[in-house]
Amino acid sequence: LNTGHEVWTNSWKARFTESEGMGGNGPRSTPTWHDGRVYALGALGEFRCLDAKTGTNIWSAHVLNDSKSSQLQFASTASPIVINDKVIVLTGHPAGKHGHGVAAYNRTNGEPVWQSVKEKIAYASPTRFDSQLLIFSAFHVMGLNWNDGRMVWKHPWNVRYDNSIAQPVILEDRRIFLSGSYGQGCEMLKIFPGKENDSPQSLWKNKLLKNKFSSSIFHDGFIYGLDNNILVCLDSETGRKQWKDGRYGYGQILLAQGHIIIMCGDGDLALVKATPEEHIEVARFAALNGKTWNYPALADGKLLIRNHSEMACYDLSTD
Repeated sequence: LNTGHEVWTNSWKARFTESEGMGGNGPRSTPTWHDGRVYALGALGEFRCLDAKTGTNIWSAHVLNDSKSSQLQFASTASPIVINDKVIVLTGHPAGKHGHGVAAYNRTNGEPVWQSVKEKIAYASPTRFDSQLLIFSAFHVMGLNWNDGRMVWKHPWNVRYDNSIAQPVILEDRRIFLSGSYGQGCEMLKIFPGKENDSPQSLWKNKLLKNKFSSSIFHDGFIYGLDNNILVCLDSETGRKQWKDGRYGYGQILLAQGHIIIMCGDGDLALVKATPEEHIEVARFAALNGKTWNYPALADGKLLIRNHSEMACYDLSTD
């Protein structure tokens, strides 16, 4: 973390090449660390559990073969999620009546535990919500019981071209905020405990915030997110727009100490105050060169950023 020197590498003979020229070639999914292990899902379905200190392969599986699914257009992008003794991954497009879009493995030895969802899966990563797992298919957002994969509820949600990419934002009072681009807009849902097989209640929806692939954030009653490439602030209770300002490209955002860190689509790094009163950009500078769609990470005051060609670390800590 302090020097950027490579400690280990682990690779395998699989390379995803994208014909659309969008996100570039190579893997999509961010690895997941848990209890000294790294769970990494390759773009072509190779799933590996590695020792975090040495990079040694502990076990591996092939999620597309195991679930009888075919590859999505933009490949496997969702990050694995670890819950108790399971690590859960999204697969692809179920092929035939025996295919599934979600698979759970024993996180210790890689043995299959359960498979679920017969629909074509989408690109957002699975998210834990109480005792449920939030999953996006190409046609629905749904709640699964993470212990056995049983579907608890589902709600219609279809982004054009099946491109549900942005993560849901979980708020207090069992509310869930959804957003998608390609003309979809956003919607606030409320989940009622104990009402299985019932669709959630839709509290409000509009087209004021359309996340392409960047996920929104929630702070002090307000939602902040990139409406394609412009930053927007919405009132979470009503969906009313507070302001819309600043062009940041198709980037990514993080919340830190009342500020929004924006990794801009052109490689700039920007800092904006998380306030509903007005758009206040504190700073912006060129941090990387070229197209940057990757998600940043913040640890011990150090911001880690990367794109297709380079990686950098910036010290954001203060006295």
